[in-house]
Amino acid sequence: MKVIYLAGGCFWGLEKYMSLIKGVDKVTSGYANGNKENPTYKEVCRGDTGFRECVKVEYDDVSLETLLYAFFRVIDPTIKNRQGNDIGSQYQSGIYYVDEKSKEIIDKIVSVEKKRVSNFEVEIKPLLNFYEAESYHQNYLDKNPNGYCHIDFRMFEMAESLIVDAKDYYYPENIKDKLDDLSYKVTQESYTERPFTNKYWDFFEKGIYVDVVSGEPLFLSDDKYESSCGWPAFSRPIDYNVIVESEDRSFSMIRTEVSSRVANSHLGHVFDGDYESETGIRYCINSASLRFIPIDKMEEEGYEKFIPLLK
Repeated sequence: MKVIYLAGGCFWGLEKYMSLIKGVDKVTSGYANGNKENPTYKEVCRGDTGFRECVKVEYDDVSLETLLYAFFRVIDPTIKNRQGNDIGSQYQSGIYYVDEKSKEIIDKIVSVEKKRVSNFEVEIKPLLNFYEAESYHQNYLDKNPNGYCHIDFRMFEMAESLIVDAKDYYYPENIKDKLDDLSYKVTQESYTERPFTNKYWDFFEKGIYVDVVSGEPLFLSDDKYESSCGWPAFSRPIDYNVIVESEDRSFSMIRTEVSSRVANSHLGHVFDGDYESETGIRYCINSASLRFIPIDKMEEEGYEKFIPLLK
């Protein structure tokens, strides 16, 4: 059994969220890296013990990479001593590790997450101590379904639906040598290719679309539809956890940019209210950010687990 310690504000919501990820065996709420033995909740809330509200995550059949990307999805990494409405040093976000192999993985994921934000305030430290919180804090939201939680409850559904493990995909070295000029401009410089002339806008073979940079699965052909926009359009991703959304204010517009989880590749934008989409949502994606793998090649290329998802 492997273990990682995560601090993301009030531990009630983070405990529930991490426990829903397949492959996580046990999550325990507690207090990490403080300056006294056996602290109480009341003592920690004073803010002078150095402790962080934290969850101990014990896991086996899921990678640390996947857990860390999931963690970053529900915290604000840009603020110090606060998450949501909870303010104080006990709510400082952090990742605390117990071995060097975990530290190497943490450093890799943090390097990706730092590209998404202007400043980064998450503590990355070895675990010094951890004390289990009082029993009434354990499984708090299971006992109190309407209890306080600073995490959007929709994130719980995303955690339960996670199917793509991040450890199988990576950002390659010498990226410029591995991509053609257009794919590089799109994925690394947020360029938009021309509509109606790109590779996949009117392409409808059965298979899977992956990030051209990392190979991470992004979309299924079943969710691609004929759209008048001129770019590949999808009604949903293969797994909402592989898509990262952010505000885009370029060109005097306010849009929602979508990027890939592992490589942080610019993919395109997502729009609401699309009458051509069965979900009303259009993921408008640059062909140059994608690589298509036909269904008869998916096993050969290591994507056989996703074949049953195709109808």
